[in-house]
Amino acid sequence: MSIRLRLTLLYTAILALTLASFGAMLYGTQSRSMRSGEERMLAETARRTAERWPFEGRQFDDRPPEERPFPLLPPRVEGAPNRVFGARAVYVQILSLEGEVINHSENLEEVVLPLSDAGWHAVKGGEPWVETVSLEGERLLIHSEPVIVEQQVTEVIQVARSLTDQDQYLSTLRRNLFIGSGVATIVAFGAGWILSGLVLRPVNRITQTAQAIGAERDFGRRVVHTGPNDEIGHLATTFNTMLTQLQAAYRQVEQSLQQQRQFVADVSHELRTPLTTLRGNLALLRREPSVSIEEKEDILGDMVDESDRLIRLVNDLLTLARAEAGRQLRSEPVQVKPLVEEVVRQTQLLDPGRTIACDFPLDVAVVADQDALKQVLLILMDNALKHTTGPITVTPAITDGGVAISIRDSGPGIDPEALPLIFERFYRGGETRDRPGIGLGLPIAKALVEAQNGTISVESQVGRGSVITVTFSQASVHRQDSEAVQR
Repeated sequence: MSIRLRLTLLYTAILALTLASFGAMLYGTQSRSMRSGEERMLAETARRTAERWPFEGRQFDDRPPEERPFPLLPPRVEGAPNRVFGARAVYVQILSLEGEVINHSENLEEVVLPLSDAGWHAVKGGEPWVETVSLEGERLLIHSEPVIVEQQVTEVIQVARSLTDQDQYLSTLRRNLFIGSGVATIVAFGAGWILSGLVLRPVNRITQTAQAIGAERDFGRRVVHTGPNDEIGHLATTFNTMLTQLQAAYRQVEQSLQQQRQFVADVSHELRTPLTTLRGNLALLRREPSVSIEEKEDILGDMVDESDRLIRLVNDLLTLARAEAGRQLRSEPVQVKPLVEEVVRQTQLLDPGRTIACDFPLDVAVVADQDALKQVLLILMDNALKHTTGPITVTPAITDGGVAISIRDSGPGIDPEALPLIFERFYRGGETRDRPGIGLGLPIAKALVEAQNGTISVESQVGRGSVITVTFSQASVHRQDSEAVQR
């Protein structure tokens, strides 16, 4: 069942219950009011009849009808039925305490108004009694009033009136209320259906937009809402915000998938060369007649070199994968000066003849992982050794809230078009293809730096060398140590 139908049915049900309650209250009030009016009129008629009734002998009045003590009773009309309870007439009957009819109005003729046992008990006790009876197919309201003489009940005056007019009126009222409520309910259902459709139209647009986006994968589409900034407006705004986030996530996923495909292709290409070399050398070793001892030594040397290359490639790929997988690194104060001096010393061992200047007078600390920071610096120093034969300079600098470590070389520099690509996996510029390496050093360094909430940047001019700078947040180790001592 749709929301539109549920809202319409709920609105219609509430209106129907309201109309039914109002109709029942109106009908009950009208019925009670009419009955109370009838009872008051009959009681007044019985009282006046009782006041005029006592006359000598209390026998049947043989006077002409117009002189009898019932002036309120209508005279008989010639040609009309003797008794019509449905007419607006009053019927009077006087009973003895033994239940015999002493006198009655002419319009009753031979009909005797009944009185129940409870009524007899009440009137004999001096209390009036009102009851409704069915007589000859008509409902009558009968008021029985005791006649009290010298504190003794002597007779009972019964005054009756037909309820036919009242029943017809109430029946007509009941029918009109039922028909009116039914018509109002039907009209309310139609109006509710139309109004709910207008209210839910923006929701339908959102649904259609979502279906179109799902079918076309077009996350650039947005829901157009020109109405007020109500709940529907908030829904449209939230939906558009969600689409913006989905679009960014979808682009990121596409980019990641593209990078993954490119990564797999690059890895396959890099692995193919050493594996092909190993396969060819194994084929040479199995050849008959076998190669000479000198050739075997050369072949085995090539196989060892290619095996080492494979090991380095796998290790670099594993390091890069761990770094990009969001591996949790430690965040602790790391003294920069001793760490940089150790990296410079280890780099000097790789090329003892190279000049490496390390001017590091600053005694500062950064928030980083010591092992990961050392690996980053070693990668950058190794990269500088490969791309230049001149001196290398390592210098620190205090920046706004951080510490920058710059490694400058005097190599040929990087072409401006290639500068944005140097942090991509397996990228190697045209002038570096004949140098050792597989193009994973800088991507690994970038991933490790970003995992420590740092930044890495490069500046280069062709023919004047390059400068790679890593920046980390500064940590006040001395202040932390003093606080620890105070504790």
